[in-house]
Amino acid sequence: MADEMTFSALSEEGKKKLADNSKIVSEFRQKKLEKEAQKNWDLFYKRNATNFFKDRHWTTAEFEELLSLCEKSDNERVLLEAGCGVGNLCYPLLEEIPNVFIHACDFSQRAVQFVKEHAAFSEDKVNAFQCDLTSDNLLSHVPECSVDIATLVFVLSAVHPDKMLAVLQNIIQILKPGGLLFFRDYGLYDHAMLRFNPRNKLSDNFYVRQDGTRAYYFSKDLVETLFHQAGFQTLENDYAYRRTVNKKEGIDVPRIFVQAKFVKPV
Repeated sequence: MADEMTFSALSEEGKKKLADNSKIVSEFRQKKLEKEAQKNWDLFYKRNATNFFKDRHWTTAEFEELLSLCEKSDNERVLLEAGCGVGNLCYPLLEEIPNVFIHACDFSQRAVQFVKEHAAFSEDKVNAFQCDLTSDNLLSHVPECSVDIATLVFVLSAVHPDKMLAVLQNIIQILKPGGLLFFRDYGLYDHAMLRFNPRNKLSDNFYVRQDGTRAYYFSKDLVETLFHQAGFQTLENDYAYRRTVNKKEGIDVPRIFVQAKFVKPV
């Protein structure tokens, strides 16, 4: 219903633009983008360093279990931040939750280096490493069934749709039975999706930016299907409607995300 309501609000011009497959990116270029995905993210962090993303202080407000799970135990909790970027989630989290150890991994080696150069970095609290989540090398860095909580925030959208299930299957292996995964990513018909030119379309709901990085826009039904196929059970799964506001630049646009909580069955 939410998909239909959102789609019905689009103009006819917007609907035609989304449906336009006449200028879809060639198969040759798509293969090149997949092959150069890591290089493109390394270049992204080379250009932007630690200045592009803001620290995610909203995480414990949106995912309250992060605080409550850790407060209920004197033992150190273990968290995986899959796709950590430069540490915009893990370091604010460490400020709020002292008794947590964080495995922080990213596709980009340059991003991981920024994590290690952060003033708050300590090997006693953070294990930072480069990792391709679509392969099985996550298990070479994180023991099986050892993680209490995993986060996947604006990460799965950067992965080719054919490889998304592999990411979730790798993450569920390192979670303890009863372990939680918190998910947030771009939702279908988000403002950023509607801004793409048809020439940037790779496939339905999948686009390439000018810098070669890619973005997929999810329906909550697809998110649920993917996670169930990987073996997770759903706790929550819905659209989150927000606005991006920058009064100085005169920006006020609607944003649509999918936000969900999943659990590994006991």
